Amino acid sequence: MNAPRSSPLEGQPPARGGKVAEPAPPPPTGGGRQVVARRAPEESPDPHPPTGRFPVAWLHIVAPGRGTTPTATSWCECGHRARAVGRLRVLALIDTHRAHRALCPLRTTATTNERRSAA
Repeated sequence: MNAPRSSPLEGQPPARGGKVAEPAPPPPTGGGRQVVARRAPEESPDPHPPTGRFPVAWLHIVAPGRGTTPTATSWCECGHRARAVGRLRVLALIDTHRAHRALCPLRTTATTNERRSAA
């Protein structure tokens, strides 16, 4: 018979019965069904094919409700950045954002290229 071993954990009493658990046998290597990795599914067609259009300028307005101060942020890929806090300043920023859309070099260049390709 095996002699009981001392517990590896401090403060834990030794196992009852005086027997130590036997190690599990190794898994069988031959026969049986093997697990094989599945192949990734074939590429499915993009449900949203690119149209050549993409956002360039964004305007984010936060107006939580009555009695609170609205805020707005306007930014563009060309580097234009603006932020406003307060009702009147947010309204002015909306106008500034609209004006920038007409003057932005990224938008005007894209529009010019589209006109040339259409002609």
